[in-house]
Amino acid sequence: MATDPKGHGFSLSSPAFAHEKEIPARFTCEGQDVSPELRWSAPPAGTKSFALIVDDPDAPDPAKPKRTWVHWVLVDIAASASAIPEGSPPTAARVGKNDWNKTAWGGPCPPIGRHRYFFKLYALDRTLPDLAHPTKVELEAAMKGHVLAQATLIGTYQKKKK
Repeated sequence: MATDPKGHGFSLSSPAFAHEKEIPARFTCEGQDVSPELRWSAPPAGTKSFALIVDDPDAPDPAKPKRTWVHWVLVDIAASASAIPEGSPPTAARVGKNDWNKTAWGGPCPPIGRHRYFFKLYALDRTLPDLAHPTKVELEAAMKGHVLAQATLIGTYQKKKK
């Protein structure tokens, strides 16, 4: 379980993998490529919605990273939610565009080495209705000044097959 670095107690976890441990192949390009279940607790008072960004700062090679690859963007997750079910976004949440230019989960599929995957959940003081299917950059711009807390869960993955 990972917590909010500001010490609010806001935390994010997954029953599929522990913080800083390996993401099971089921959730990757070598498996069913479904999104893992995520759970959170203790969002700060005043939370009106949540947003999620999942990205990999180690692309394409952890020894020489050149960019951060975005795997999933979710916006307007209901303030009443405390989980994202395996394999699908929560009802009424909108899916943004990942770096494959798709509005879907794109699981870990590193070309070389062991990569880190950052699941970043943001508690927001408002909803973001003006965003249809935002990219990570668009979502971050819209969230500016509205983030009450952030919880981060990190998983790792290295391909088994060549």
